[in-house]
Amino acid sequence: MAQPDGKKIFFENLSGAGKAIAVLTSGGDAQGMNAAVRAVVRMGLYVGAKVYFIHEGYQGMVDGGENIKEATWESVSSMLQVGGTVIGSARCKEFRSHEGRLKAAHNLVQRGITNLCVIGGDGSLTGANLFREEWSGLLGELAEQGLIDADAVQMYSALHIVGMVGSIDNDFCGTDMTIGTDSALHRIIEVVDAIMTTAQSHQRTFVLEVMGRHCGYLALVSALACGADWVLIPEMPPEDGWEDKMCEKLSATRSRGTRLNIIIVAEGAIDRHGKPITSGIVKDLVVKCLGFDTRVTILGHVQRGGTPSAFDRILASRMGVEAVLALLETTANTPACVVSLCGNQSVRLPLMECVQMTQEVQRAMDGRRFEEAVKLRGRSFENNLKTYKLLAHRKPESELPVSNFNVAVLNVGAPAAGMNAAVRSAVRVGISEGHKMFAVSDGFEGFYKGQIKEIKWADVGGWTGQGGSLLGTKRTLPAKHIDKIAEQMRKHNINALLIVGGFEAFESLLQLYEARSAYEELCIPMCMLPATISNNVPGTDLSIGADTALNAIVETCDRIKQSASGTKRRVFIIETMGGYCGYLASVGGLAAGADAAYIYEEPFDIRDLQANVEHLTEKMKTSIQRGLVLRNENCNENYTTDFIYQLYSEEGRGVFDSRKNVLGHMQQGGAPSPFDRNFGTKISAKAMQWISKKLLETFRHDEGRVFANTEESCCLLGMRRRALVFQPVVQLKDETDFVHRIPKEQWWLKLRPLMKILAKYKTTFDVSDSGQLEHVVRNRPKESDASVAM
Repeated sequence: MAQPDGKKIFFENLSGAGKAIAVLTSGGDAQGMNAAVRAVVRMGLYVGAKVYFIHEGYQGMVDGGENIKEATWESVSSMLQVGGTVIGSARCKEFRSHEGRLKAAHNLVQRGITNLCVIGGDGSLTGANLFREEWSGLLGELAEQGLIDADAVQMYSALHIVGMVGSIDNDFCGTDMTIGTDSALHRIIEVVDAIMTTAQSHQRTFVLEVMGRHCGYLALVSALACGADWVLIPEMPPEDGWEDKMCEKLSATRSRGTRLNIIIVAEGAIDRHGKPITSGIVKDLVVKCLGFDTRVTILGHVQRGGTPSAFDRILASRMGVEAVLALLETTANTPACVVSLCGNQSVRLPLMECVQMTQEVQRAMDGRRFEEAVKLRGRSFENNLKTYKLLAHRKPESELPVSNFNVAVLNVGAPAAGMNAAVRSAVRVGISEGHKMFAVSDGFEGFYKGQIKEIKWADVGGWTGQGGSLLGTKRTLPAKHIDKIAEQMRKHNINALLIVGGFEAFESLLQLYEARSAYEELCIPMCMLPATISNNVPGTDLSIGADTALNAIVETCDRIKQSASGTKRRVFIIETMGGYCGYLASVGGLAAGADAAYIYEEPFDIRDLQANVEHLTEKMKTSIQRGLVLRNENCNENYTTDFIYQLYSEEGRGVFDSRKNVLGHMQQGGAPSPFDRNFGTKISAKAMQWISKKLLETFRHDEGRVFANTEESCCLLGMRRRALVFQPVVQLKDETDFVHRIPKEQWWLKLRPLMKILAKYKTTFDVSDSGQLEHVVRNRPKESDASVAM
């Protein structure tokens, strides 16, 4: 793959020749750990290093022998979709002693290992850092005992450590998401969605207890994702008298016609005095005060199990490659670091800075400084809590501000999972801000036909978990009906507009902006939220709905690959949606462990197809039993799915047979993933707050109306690297290929070489975008609630 001039090419600058890297998983297991192990092994082998597994965590390092084995390319095949950790994890008392660490050092030196990649929680990483600090002293002791010679002491004088955080609790400061958290949220939301149907049938209240002894992240985010009535977390215990307030809230919800209540309790939940609040206590309280039929469900280790989500596979694969890069670039003076995620970017942070801040959170909680604990958890956690409070607890009418503004919300384009969560959030935040909210059915087609009605707080109850678009959505653009749309705006006195949709929504907003000169009714604040499975909207790295589609692709690929187990060698050709945008094929390919992914953005010819077939044939002869090839639906008008299937069938004859599968609209359906529910909820809340601000800024008191005609009053809210950014749509025109309906530059193209490396291709890898060592900051810039999705 050709690289632009001026880029730093990895393969030419860094080499792992002569180096030995060991990878271990320690502490509690988490889904996605295997994807991280696979990425470390394959990237390590790619750069020419020797790579070792250390089985059973630190216990295996202390015991040595067969626990430390050299890894091969084939030894990590078929582990991407497996939950837990296949190399084992164990807690080790012996490693906590000096004698234990001395044994571990001897076992590593015997194999020439001086680079450690540790996947675990803060305890595991702290232990690794202590080991690193003692390393030279341990080698001196081993030399004194005659177990190693002076040359070995000199040759292996420094131990380099890079950590990756594997923990379902997401309790490690410095990273937006830890490996396993998203998968745990999937397990929780699957249970909540299932429970809701039975709860509704019997008019029951369910109390769900989720993991999180010291961190309420899972409880908080799952409450946000399912619209729970009440949540109890250790970082922010409820005020005294919470029992009465909770019962009042549950009673008020039932009185509005709702047939169920959901309460989520973190296992470490406490009150203001440090007294535990268990799920049993909550149940007894509801039964005693309200007499509601109440059940308790304790999820337990279900949350740790199952296959990793698409997000966790991608995160772990990216972090694994980044960890190897960090080890290759490290020097004797480089501090031990953690590779982590900030927004959509890989970052490297000093390990002990992260550990110290994580410990500070616990000290703040122990000292009952709960506001401080929430702040120390990071801006993402803080914003999750604020958003939950805003959406779950309705203020009495008397406490609401009176704005006298009317705000309309509509969906435009193809349906995408998470649209309903965004609409619910917009409606409830808008009402909290004092606005009158209007829902437009069937996009701009419904708009010009006058399908506009007021929508209330209770009307959007239970919307977060619903797939598709409950408002209805059409691809109709406004240009042909602009006069009727302006008339409806005048009729309903619409003062601001929120559009949730894909590329058609972007085009619609441009058309409305351009029509402002002719229609004063369109001189109002307008904002768009990107929602499309194709992820092809300019101005944003991620779109609502894309994560759900990726999970559908990955689950199907897993099943398809499994269908060939026990049969002869087989290659599957899978066609994905996305129009001309190759996001689903490329990122889905990375998450599913594909051998190739054909997309429009990276032109290919018959020679490339032939090279791919030969590469797969070679792999099939030596190691793998199943191959996976993804093709974007519009990647090439001549090299169709049928053509590629027939080519692979013919050229692979005698070595493997081929099958094809067109995934179609199953990628668009289904319940939204936790990621999409929260992404939709949080960016919609942010957009409504921006609209409220613009309404106040553009209101002309002398004329008694809103007048906004600047570029800055017609924006798209998107995620750019680490920040959520409001961008004038007119400024995004130059970044857009309108013919193929894609942005001219797309960040995920940098992930494609990573997919190729993990599929055993020799390719160049651009490291200009890899993480640089940074320091942990307590508060990120205001705009950058980087982990917007979670």
